[in-house]
Amino acid sequence: MTPTLLIVDDEKPTREGLRAALEDKFDVYTAEDSASALRLLERESFDVLLTDLKMPGDDGLGLITRAKSLAKPPVCILMTAYGSEDVAVEAMKQGADDYISKGKLQIDELELRIQRALKRQKLEVENVQLHQRLDDRFGSGGIVGESPAIREILDVVRQVAPSRSTVLITGESGTGKEVVAKTIHQLSPRSRGPWVAVHCAGLPASLLESELFGHEKGAFTGAHERRLGRVESAQGGTLFLDEIGEIDATTQVKLLRFLGERTFERLGSSRTQTSDVRLVAATNKDLQALVKAGTFREDLYFRLAVVPIHLPPLRDRVADIPVLAHAFLREFAKENSKPLKAFETAALDAMLKYRWPGNVRELRTAVEHAVVLCRGDAIGLKDLPVAVRTPAAETVGKETRELIQTGRLTLKEAERQLLLHALQECAGNRTEAARKLAISRRTLHRKLHEFHLEGF
Repeated sequence: MTPTLLIVDDEKPTREGLRAALEDKFDVYTAEDSASALRLLERESFDVLLTDLKMPGDDGLGLITRAKSLAKPPVCILMTAYGSEDVAVEAMKQGADDYISKGKLQIDELELRIQRALKRQKLEVENVQLHQRLDDRFGSGGIVGESPAIREILDVVRQVAPSRSTVLITGESGTGKEVVAKTIHQLSPRSRGPWVAVHCAGLPASLLESELFGHEKGAFTGAHERRLGRVESAQGGTLFLDEIGEIDATTQVKLLRFLGERTFERLGSSRTQTSDVRLVAATNKDLQALVKAGTFREDLYFRLAVVPIHLPPLRDRVADIPVLAHAFLREFAKENSKPLKAFETAALDAMLKYRWPGNVRELRTAVEHAVVLCRGDAIGLKDLPVAVRTPAAETVGKETRELIQTGRLTLKEAERQLLLHALQECAGNRTEAARKLAISRRTLHRKLHEFHLEGF
């Protein structure tokens, strides 16, 4: 759509000269003074106001002030033959987007200044809309939180979403990596394009390359027809590669080339294809450690980690647990038609003390469990899953005491079982297991050696 431009100048030759020079690029209107310009501004919506400073009645600065108070203010550029730094500063204070001297006026430069000002305004509007959409998104129960870590992540998402840059999201299983990836897509200019997700860990190496880049008929046994890969399917949108650390060496090479050139070949074809996609990857592995181990290409890592986002585990952002829990409570209470709006103090305390090895995903499941089982008007301690309401050591302690009392388990075997249980609950994280068992990490290592569990 052609931008609309209102030229305001009390000198007719100047008005008509500017109209003739700019009407090829803009839909031009003119006014001879501030009063007539203001009537037009209140009746029509203009993209640009180009006004002289000195005019009968209200001057250009006053007109700009009035224009900027409108519901949809135009870009405002002030022209004056009385150029001075003081006038320029005052113009900017009144809301002018730019300032140009009539004595040095060149049409090419004026066009350039107008286009730059329009671009700046567009970016500002998009940024406001982006913040609103992000607030709406996170206010309805996605990645919810008030901790400093989450606030920082939201700031990064706000900045990266409008760009084309590749994003690498890291974090333990269940921290919400795919939710963040989808949010980046939904808040990007590609939101109307396809969202295509590939879970790399669920595909054998022999199929992953074909899944990503497609194949021609007869490319391999069982390839009875041409098939487009996910890279082509995501044209104009976002391609999400989950568990990127699982891809094999051959696919790493092809993905590296695609990220560098946006070109690829289907299996069984020598014809080069192109695809305009934005790539977001995620992993719960330490890719830098894999690079050092020689199983992941360093150049691919740097291509992927243009903008890295790390999601901390839920145990490191305890302040977010109540916020998340209430968001999930609203979701599942509505879904199950239950008038539940709160947690009893004991239930909330238990959730705050629990370590959440499954992170946000486990918390969501626990709240759903509680909503389904709750018979009162608030979630109580008894409604939560056993693992959440009973500390691990206490649960195992009851079982092992019974086995010891009946002679079916020795104290030594009970200690070994307790170690294994804690490690399993903490997904192998030894620091967390030691904390859960209330022993030092050094003691834990000694016990692991004693029970030949070093490789756990």
